[in-house]
Amino acid sequence: MKTPRSYTTHAERVEAFRRTDVYPVVTTEFCAGRNPIAIARSILEGGATILQMREKTMSDGDFMPLLRQARQLTREYGALLIVDDRVDAALATDADGVHLGQEDFPVADARRLGPDLIIGVSTHNPEEIKKAQEDGCSYLNIGPIFPTKTKQLACTFLGLENLKVFSREVKVPFSVMGGIKYDNLPELMACGALHIAAVTAFTQAENPAVEVARWRAAMKR
Repeated sequence: MKTPRSYTTHAERVEAFRRTDVYPVVTTEFCAGRNPIAIARSILEGGATILQMREKTMSDGDFMPLLRQARQLTREYGALLIVDDRVDAALATDADGVHLGQEDFPVADARRLGPDLIIGVSTHNPEEIKKAQEDGCSYLNIGPIFPTKTKQLACTFLGLENLKVFSREVKVPFSVMGGIKYDNLPELMACGALHIAAVTAFTQAENPAVEVARWRAAMKR
């Protein structure tokens, strides 16, 4: 059921993030040849309350119109929109937040430019977790938990035991990502993961709406 609304303050957006469960990430490359906006709509129909748009190689001329369509969709469904890497694109399209990697725009500078943005940070070890929090991130991601082909990383996958150890140091909301499948949900939730991100599990599903709804039902808490 659609609930049109938008969030404007950092506090509103963080509270909305805390209420999320599945965290679908849409990349055109991994949509099995389908329109990424059609995939995004199906994901939102399935009940997702957050959506990240990630386009590492798309030109600005193609990315900005795509992002504006995603912004319209997420408002229509009352969901948060997070933009991967691009603080400028997030601000230009009035997105709710930006997700930054270790080599991306510094968190402190992103916060100065967008005081009301949710700022997420990818982390892979305790040192990065500590720094992300010191820098003022709104949430952080721990990963990759399992082997993944959707993102090139210098580090190896962390596994569940490392997730248990690393998550003890986290004081802000955190998501997990990396090779996650439906069957992993119980063990991830047992490790304290409440916000579970995935790309291909949703974007390559025959029916993304059905798959999102299936994951959300398994994650009810």
